[in-house]
Parts: sequence; structure tokens; C-alpha cells
Amino acid sequence: SCKVFYAKDPLKIVRAQGQYMFDEKGEKYLDCINNVAHVGHSHPYVIKAATKQMELLNTNSRFLHDSLVQYAQRLTATLPEKLSVCYFVNSGSEANDLALRLARQYRGHQDVITLE
Repeated sequence: SCKVFYAKDPLKIVRAQGQYMFDEKGEKYLDCINNVAHVGHSHPYVIKAATKQMELLNTNSRFLHDSLVQYAQRLTATLPEKLSVCYFVNSGSEANDLALRLARQYRGHQDVITLE
């Protein structure tokens, strides 16, 4: 059930910069899929921060680490008091799954309506 976006003429993306991706022929494509609206591809500050973190520790959020706690405190300080709990997940799929499980637990219903 998983389809390739361009089955007849697939793109072979070899690099990305800012909001653009480039194929093997150097053709430029505006990336509207990969969450680049936040900071774009290859952002120097993100690369520097990621490198600094990976030099210290490269793991997911299942283990307690001071950075997670500090980030949660900084994040919740910008939000209303009712939004004071953080759940860290690895992907949008995990975030959606968790949101559904929390809503089902809170409301006691199993039905879901989605819009395309």
C-alpha cells in the first residue's frame, strides 16, 4: 500500500540546501514535503547543534538526559500553564499515534474522523 511518489519517472535526490532539493542532474525542486518550513535543509546552526549533541550523546528520547528536561522546561515556559506536559517522540507517525491514544483514553471513545 506504500507507493513511490513518482513511479513512472522517479527522482533521485542527491543533496538539499535551504528549501530546495537537487537531483542527480542538478535540477532544483522546491521541497514541500520534508518539514523544511522550520529551518530548511543544511541550516548551519542546526548542523552545529546536532554535531555538538552527537559528540556528547547520540540516542533517542527513551533514556533520561538533562538536555530533554532543559528543553521541556524552556518549551513549556512559552506555553499556557495547562500545556505543561511534554511527550517526546521520534516521528510524526508516533506523534499521531500518541495523540490518538491520549484522546481515546481521555474521551473513552474509539472512533476517529479524518479529513484529507
